[in-house]
Amino acid sequence: MTQLTTINVNDYAAMAKASGIAHEKTSSSSGSLARLRINHAPIMGPAEVNGKTVNVEVVEGGTYKLEIPDGPTYYASSVKIRPFMQRFMHKRFVQGDAKKPNRYIKTIMSDDLDIDLKDNDGGFNCGKPAGYIKDFKALPKSQQDLLKSIKRVRAVFGVVECINPTDDKGNSVNIEPTPFIWEIDNRDAFKEIGNSFNTLAKRGLLPVNHIITANTSERKIPTGASYYVPVASLDISSVVEPSEQDHVLFGDFLEWIDNYNNYIFNLWSEKVNSRMEQDDVDVVDDIVDIDIEEEEVA
Repeated sequence: MTQLTTINVNDYAAMAKASGIAHEKTSSSSGSLARLRINHAPIMGPAEVNGKTVNVEVVEGGTYKLEIPDGPTYYASSVKIRPFMQRFMHKRFVQGDAKKPNRYIKTIMSDDLDIDLKDNDGGFNCGKPAGYIKDFKALPKSQQDLLKSIKRVRAVFGVVECINPTDDKGNSVNIEPTPFIWEIDNRDAFKEIGNSFNTLAKRGLLPVNHIITANTSERKIPTGASYYVPVASLDISSVVEPSEQDHVLFGDFLEWIDNYNNYIFNLWSEKVNSRMEQDDVDVVDDIVDIDIEEEEVA
């Protein structure tokens, strides 16, 4: 019996798998995505004022910065984001000391945060226990501090266009729309960008067909210092039709996520196996100690 299927040119991932090309290497490197962030502090630089060289603000705080792998960093007060997809993960910063450097514990990426996610430290969720915590304040302070240090991350993948971009000296530059990843771990930013994805989902619209314009808003903390959060505006009135290049890029993003998850999973396995081996050594040591004590008694 002959099985018939239809060709859906708008579902690249499914068609690539059916066509046997899902694992073919593409021109884009899955390990070299530009990273989008918000630059909270201004960048200072020399400038000539009334014949004197003084230190002035060349890039203001609250701008977006696009970090190109092995390349320059660009800055813009506003960006236009064409999101292709999002994923979720947990992340925790661990302060180093004289013997160990600072590091991050990160989990694999998933479609949601409702399941336990393996992390690169051999645990789950960066140490966050599964399930809902009913009485947070009843927990020991050490446990509260641990939970506070674990960030929810919304990882957005897409193409970003920087509006009137500059370099780190404040000079105007030209930069083409660039594939990127944005790991959003600030609580307010997580919610703000999430609102656009929620709107798309409720209306049955695909992210890749629409543009999010993002500016920033200043927030103050009790010390008087400032930080910035995104202010997003989703355009659902205009539709961007995917090109053939977009289909390839969509596959590249999926491959990047697979490679990242495999990397985290391998580190998780190494940590778990190392602990199991150490447990075996401890058991043997305990048995040896018991034998020695029995011989001494005898």
